[in-house]
Amino acid sequence: MNHKHLLSVLVENHPGILAKVAGLFSRRGFNIDSLAVGLSEQPGLSRMTIVVDGDDRMVDQVAKQLDKLIDVVHIDDFLPTQAVQRELILIKVKSTPENRPEIIQIAEIFRAKIIDVSHESLTTEITGTSDKLDAFISLLEPFGIIKIARTGAISLERN
Repeated sequence: MNHKHLLSVLVENHPGILAKVAGLFSRRGFNIDSLAVGLSEQPGLSRMTIVVDGDDRMVDQVAKQLDKLIDVVHIDDFLPTQAVQRELILIKVKSTPENRPEIIQIAEIFRAKIIDVSHESLTTEITGTSDKLDAFISLLEPFGIIKIARTGAISLERN
């Protein structure tokens, strides 16, 4: 049975490692739902958070292949329920003086920040779970979404 897996991969921070990891998934026919990379708490190492949808056996195979890469230091595979997970999105939405108060009210309900305002648009920043962000987007769609930039999931395992 397929379900979402979060792979937290600690890698040596140098050029080409992202391409190696993405290539490994591609060669095995795996689609990456989300990929976020950033510096970790350990100097010289980065943490990749990779979200994939697959059965346990397939994900285990990919994790074992990842572990064989010289640049990979450590891998954790956990289900979304075993982790604290967040995404960030910036959304630019069409805005007029008439509908601006309604957009601001929706943003306040979702605890989004208004980060830019112009005569024709309003840009918000919001963090949260994928479900929360999807709900926020769906409420803004009737106003006319101009652009969305979405980070993908980052996560840390719960203890």
